[in-house]
Amino acid sequence: MLRATHKGKLSILDGVQLECAVLENGTRVFSERAATKALGGKRGGSHWRRKKENGELNLPVYLSAKNLLGFIDPSLKDAIINPIIYESSGGKKVGYGIEATLLPRVCEVYLRARDAGALLPTQMHIVERADILIRSFAKVGIIALVDEATGYQEEREKDALNKLLSLYLSEERLKWAKRFPDSFYMEIYRLNKWHWPPLKTSQRPGIIGKYTNDIVYERLPHGVLDKLKELNPTDELTKRRKYKHHQFLSTEIGQPDLRSHLLQVMALMRASSTWQGFINLLDKALPKGDTYQLNLLDG
Repeated sequence: MLRATHKGKLSILDGVQLECAVLENGTRVFSERAATKALGGKRGGSHWRRKKENGELNLPVYLSAKNLLGFIDPSLKDAIINPIIYESSGGKKVGYGIEATLLPRVCEVYLRARDAGALLPTQMHIVERADILIRSFAKVGIIALVDEATGYQEEREKDALNKLLSLYLSEERLKWAKRFPDSFYMEIYRLNKWHWPPLKTSQRPGIIGKYTNDIVYERLPHGVLDKLKELNPTDELTKRRKYKHHQFLSTEIGQPDLRSHLLQVMALMRASSTWQGFINLLDKALPKGDTYQLNLLDG
């Protein structure tokens, strides 16, 4: 059994601290509990522990859902099926962990499942977290490589990279912030007499995207939607956009303007009994066109 020579805690989203260690052979590990918490698992006790089935350990809880199995490559499964058991706290405690480099690969499982439209509604908060984590890990990794190449790692303070990770995670969380509330979509469904709720987000009628452009983005200052399409193009293969348009609006002007516009739109929705009746009110209250000019975009 390998011994942990160095131990620490990595601070991430929502004030969560992940237990990590470096083993005597140089392997970096996260505890299994930490890997579960990283992806939003909040339950403690035995929730994160794995059980044996037919003499073999099951996959850890964060990869055990049946709809994820087709997105786990064999090499990841082989690497993660059996935890790394190590001596922690001077041999007084046994740790169960996974190699730290596997956590981004676990995140990629959720991203691939999302892109394939295979996730369940209860898993959407996990994929949001996975996306935020993998982007932030990549940014900090580049910083660490540059620091090592230049020798700056000898001068930076002990917790500099940890603090930098916390900053990047906060920035990514802001980018992921939900701008269109569920009530916005509920009103669209009500006015069109569609059944609510849909089984999952990917099953929303495709025309909702066109509706959103019509009642929201096309009524922002002239040229904003064209610029958003340029910054956030449709993928040629999937025919979907990688990001949400609102992620490219500035936090100082664009996001508040969008929020104000949505509040007015939803008030008109609630005052209407049919979709066409709503559009008639919208055209009178918030017509399309060059009504004002503001720089709503980042940069």
